[in-house]
Amino acid sequence: MARIGTVLVAITATVLATPLPAAAHDTQSAHVWVTTPDGSQRLADQGTVAFGRAGAGVPTVVVDPNRRFQTMAGFGASITDSSAAVLYRLSPAARNAAMESLFRNGLSYLRQPIGASDFTDGPAYTYDDVPAGRTDYPLRHFSVKHDRAQILPLLRQARRLNPELRVMATPWSPPAWMKTNGSLSGGRLIDSPAIYRAYAAYLVKFVQAYRKEGVPIDTLTVQNEPQNRAPAGYPGMDLPSWQAAEVIERLGPMLRAAGERTKILGYDHNWSEHPNDAAGTPPDSVDDIDHYPQELLATPAARWIAGTAYHCYYGDPSAMTALHNEFPAKDIYFTECSGSQSSDPAATFSDTLKWHARNLIIGNTRNWAKTVINWNLALDETNGPHNGGCGTCTGVLTVNDDGSVTRNAEFYTLGHLARFVKPGAVRVASTSFGTTGWNGRVMDVAFVNPDGSTVLVAHNENDNPQAFAVQYGGRTFEYTLPGGSLATFVWRGRSSDRPIVPAGWTAAANPPGEVAQAVDDDASTRWTSGTGQQPGQFLQVDLGRGQSVGRIVFDTGADLGDHPRGYAVTASADGRHWWTARASRTGQFTEADLRGRPVRHVRITLTTASDSWWSVADVRAYR
Repeated sequence: MARIGTVLVAITATVLATPLPAAAHDTQSAHVWVTTPDGSQRLADQGTVAFGRAGAGVPTVVVDPNRRFQTMAGFGASITDSSAAVLYRLSPAARNAAMESLFRNGLSYLRQPIGASDFTDGPAYTYDDVPAGRTDYPLRHFSVKHDRAQILPLLRQARRLNPELRVMATPWSPPAWMKTNGSLSGGRLIDSPAIYRAYAAYLVKFVQAYRKEGVPIDTLTVQNEPQNRAPAGYPGMDLPSWQAAEVIERLGPMLRAAGERTKILGYDHNWSEHPNDAAGTPPDSVDDIDHYPQELLATPAARWIAGTAYHCYYGDPSAMTALHNEFPAKDIYFTECSGSQSSDPAATFSDTLKWHARNLIIGNTRNWAKTVINWNLALDETNGPHNGGCGTCTGVLTVNDDGSVTRNAEFYTLGHLARFVKPGAVRVASTSFGTTGWNGRVMDVAFVNPDGSTVLVAHNENDNPQAFAVQYGGRTFEYTLPGGSLATFVWRGRSSDRPIVPAGWTAAANPPGEVAQAVDDDASTRWTSGTGQQPGQFLQVDLGRGQSVGRIVFDTGADLGDHPRGYAVTASADGRHWWTARASRTGQFTEADLRGRPVRHVRITLTTASDSWWSVADVRAYR
């Protein structure tokens, strides 16, 4: 009953609303779901693939569930004013089916505009608009009445469908009477303690009002895209880090005094500042250029800031890891990215699937993001309605004029996470060969759910099929990913491996090359000899301090032909006294048994000549 790319409303609840098959809990196999760029498979259940113990002759991803990173808060999008409007164009039955397909066992985090955004079906507004020339410091005119017609009912329905759902909120503009230009578009907050207090109080009243409406606010930012100083006809504002700090210094205590547990996030803008935004920086904000989150977290307001929020429209997800390394106690959230209609509309599904798979689904989560949030939950066939802003942005769903609902690529990319990775899941270590910038390899990310199941999401960056393997606790399965596809694997089981965190590791080598890439905890980079193998070539790893090590693994990575033909592994606690370890090679892995002895230095030295190069993409050690 459905044409390609469109799902009639009568069957819109069938993918994300169905429970996981029992096979997902099988300790001997992994269950597989796949989406392909041509749309022929869309979160398609591919059955199970068995674990075995034989070494694989294909690039092998190693999942180490006992090395853990951030705890996931959820995945979702935004029920913008426009999204609510188009969903309400559907019949109640069709709207309910669309909502069930999204939130039952699925989407778990929403980002809601506080007032109007660029995607608003009508004039711009805030919750405390007064005639020009007037003010309302006591906020007597504050009301969320506008949202009661469509937005709040949908939010309450989403919470009923998924009780784990969390909601964050973000303003595009304060009320115009708080701003230097008296307009919702552009300008700044008036630099006045009274205005800072009024704006903080406005945000608190919003949190309180939404809680009374049955929608508690989990996290809050004080300005969407604070360095977008010239929004194209829609609400927006320049909010330099020093003004954001002024607001947050008041907002934090006010939320606490009101008994609200809402967390405050800073920034809420791109991975890196867009050059056009940087070019328009006022003199009092030049320190913010490509450094806004750091400037904000260096202020006294940081004690009220739980983390930093990011968007996708410029830069690379690695910026989030860089910030995490500077401020490891602060969380990272990814809060906005829209799909976009391709120049060839027929390519939109494929283009969006691939870009979002690399950058949002895997790139974000591998770079410490606790959330992955798309922009509009639903739009119409003209990518609207909207006031100014983006005319090519796509929604997770498209509501068509004939009453049908199209599931866009975003529905499936989010689904590969949201259906399987539950709130409270923890990202765990996994080697990954692909990159956000595209290198044609397999890219992946892994999680352990609160129920103990392990989830691996993998993307084949190449247009041709690629076989790869997954190693987990001494067991291995092999799978061939269709070209450009996104896949999710779910299994149960335990691993007794005890990985050592590679913090502070250094390396030396002959030939020297990019030796740091052997110990950078990134299997998409590598140290290579750059020439044929010769006896005496070596790679030596310094673990930073002496410690008990059970075994060490030298991983060739995806370049399987670059394995050592003959070698010896020696180890030392002090760099002077060395002993020879028993070593063996299986496929891309050369492993040495260090017998739990105190070790700081480990050296692998070649003993045999070969025309093949020698590469090491990753070094891992275990207790």
